[in-house]
Amino acid sequence: MTALLAADPVTGLASMLSQPFVRNALVGGTAIAALSGLVGYFVVLRGQVFAGDALSHVAYAGALAALAAGIDLRFGLFAATIGVGLLLGLLGGRGTADDVVIGTTFAWVLGLGVLFLALYTASGSTDNGVANVNVLFGSIFGISTAAATTAAWIAAGLIAVLLLIARPLLFASVDPTVAAARGVPVRLLGPLFLAILGATVGEASQAVGALLVFGLLAAPAAAAQRLTADPWRALGLAVALAVLAMWAGVALAYAAPALPPSFTIVGLAAAEFAAATLYRGLLRPLPT
Repeated sequence: MTALLAADPVTGLASMLSQPFVRNALVGGTAIAALSGLVGYFVVLRGQVFAGDALSHVAYAGALAALAAGIDLRFGLFAATIGVGLLLGLLGGRGTADDVVIGTTFAWVLGLGVLFLALYTASGSTDNGVANVNVLFGSIFGISTAAATTAAWIAAGLIAVLLLIARPLLFASVDPTVAAARGVPVRLLGPLFLAILGATVGEASQAVGALLVFGLLAAPAAAAQRLTADPWRALGLAVALAVLAMWAGVALAYAAPALPPSFTIVGLAAAEFAAATLYRGLLRPLPT
């Protein structure tokens, strides 16, 4: 904390950035935040916030399944979230996931989570006692250089795919009936987007944990929607707000070690949403 509060802010910043764990957190965290902001905008626009919440619990169950099997938890994270995301889209009809499908899947996944937790506790928790906590709450300061680089490349790939389908996905999100009549593959885009959402949840869980990933997905995007009605500006703003919350959260957690970085990141994202809501409601109407 002394470094950041030094008389010379440049010296304090340089001291923080000289720490390898901070650099890894910023590299991986920036990519994860940018992806979360982009995907989160479509989650809010399509009214699939409940699906994002359900997939965060899927991430926890998948990670525990991998740990119980003795393999890298990332395999469980991505296999479970992508697979269930696709399943939600295919079962929901019209390429979307309805609340009945999500709620049923949610209950099933929670049961699996209890099962895998019991198996992991019985067989492998003594080998890595903090793994369960890290899955729940994240460990961005514990990300290695290799893991940060991998996270950045995965995020870049998912962002590229989402940008390729952004225009038809936006059309299908705003008016699916007209989009289908115009030849937009609405039934294909729905499951594809939920698979991307699942991968994003798996990716972001490494930074802020399965319990808190929902905040990083929803809060910056919802704040962006309250600040502009233009969808392309809102997309860019959602990314910027998510990245800002990540950077500021990492810096705050470094300056005050008693504060967990997952808490500071998601707390600042929530503060952005609260500030945007107050700004829109008290100062001026929604801009066009």
